[in-house]
Amino acid sequence: MQLPDMNLLPALDALLREASVTGAAAQLSVSASAMSRTLSRLRRVVGDPLLVPSGRGLTLTPRACELRPRVEAALAGAMAALQPRWEVAMADVRRDFAIRTNDAVAIGVGAALSGYAAREAPGVRLRILPEGDENPVDLRDRIDLDIGALPDLPHDVRSSDLGEHHIVAVARAGTSYAKDPLTVARFAEIPHVTVSRRGRMHSVVDEVLAAQNLSRRVLATVPTASAACFFALESDVLALVSSEFAVRAAAAMPLVVMDIPLDLPTVRLSQAWHLRLDADPAHRWLRETVARIVRQSAPNSAPDQATSVSG
Repeated sequence: MQLPDMNLLPALDALLREASVTGAAAQLSVSASAMSRTLSRLRRVVGDPLLVPSGRGLTLTPRACELRPRVEAALAGAMAALQPRWEVAMADVRRDFAIRTNDAVAIGVGAALSGYAAREAPGVRLRILPEGDENPVDLRDRIDLDIGALPDLPHDVRSSDLGEHHIVAVARAGTSYAKDPLTVARFAEIPHVTVSRRGRMHSVVDEVLAAQNLSRRVLATVPTASAACFFALESDVLALVSSEFAVRAAAAMPLVVMDIPLDLPTVRLSQAWHLRLDADPAHRWLRETVARIVRQSAPNSAPDQATSVSG
């Protein structure tokens, strides 16, 4: 078996310790451009980016953090350190994943994700964190995966599309207005409970209604979709939530899902992660599993008439 180029090992050691192409070049008394070319070679040999952009500097990938003590220990670790592929058995992984999302996604995706983890990766623990005013740059060091309607992302953050959802209304089963499809006038007449982390009463719904010379009464705003559904159980209101969450809520509570008779924009759902995790196989399992769950939960047919009223 042909040995890897052992001359790469000192450069790898310097890069992992300095987390800087310039610093590693200074240590080995070579030019920064030469060290940059060596880093490119190491990436091809190891099969991992090793150092990736993070803000104005560079940061180590999980693979690089794993290699660092072995590379520092001795040149004898070169055979293990310079393997071109990094595979992992999820059943053997012991790791926590911090996932930031809203409660609707946490209930719809997180619950199923915990089932996959229990079956395929029993050493994985999920830390579901709430959405708030956090900056996407938290993905650089604090958050492993962001799921939701994401803002513009920094250059060192990757993302993938999970599809789109639309907003529907849910009402308490048995109310007079839950028996027939909503008209625009009836929709505007019934008080609303809306989901807003910042307590905003006004939304695109008001703008679409205003175009038809109509207005609505927002009785309350709540920070979570589950709270909105509980409000609907106790009040003669319409709770406005995502369609996927509404169907799940109606299966567990005496609620009716109702189509909103307005041309409202859909909301795109995405997941985002930092570049340092892009080649990490355990993290790849996480995001592929999330995507699988979202695909499986996408409605393929209309909900049962017992829990849905549409025009």
